[in-house]
Amino acid sequence: MAEEKTYPMTAEGLAKLQAELDDLIKNKRPAITSRIQEARAFGDLSENSEYQSAKDEQAFVEGRVIQLQQMIQFAEVIDTNSVSKNILTLGKTVSFKEVPDGEEESYTIVGSAESDPMSGKISNDSPMGKALLNHKTGDTVEIPLPGNNSMTVKISRVGKAK
Repeated sequence: MAEEKTYPMTAEGLAKLQAELDDLIKNKRPAITSRIQEARAFGDLSENSEYQSAKDEQAFVEGRVIQLQQMIQFAEVIDTNSVSKNILTLGKTVSFKEVPDGEEESYTIVGSAESDPMSGKISNDSPMGKALLNHKTGDTVEIPLPGNNSMTVKISRVGKAK
């Protein structure tokens, strides 16, 4: 049997996925079922846009439920306290400056299931996340960019997630 993919994530990330799954099952599913029943009452389903819209949403929600169940079942919760405080690992925040004179940026490295770049959470599978992982304060790191380019950064701080 093929080995199942694991989903590395923080305890906070796992809790968010569980909350989303709970909301989909307890709230969204029943609401969509009600919409489908109401739309069926309109008659001819072949030209019933309300029915088709509700069925499309139902398919999306069911797909997301399956995806979340899979990620939760095979979640690998990373204990950020079990490794050196100075080394960047999943669940920690890194601050760095582009060499020679860039502005300081900070990101938290998280599993791909919980990444949200707009909130400063980048995936450990992203080029930046891969390049920065396992480095420490004071290290200079080359981060690959599109088009065979790269940027050099100097890590100024590694710490617990904000």
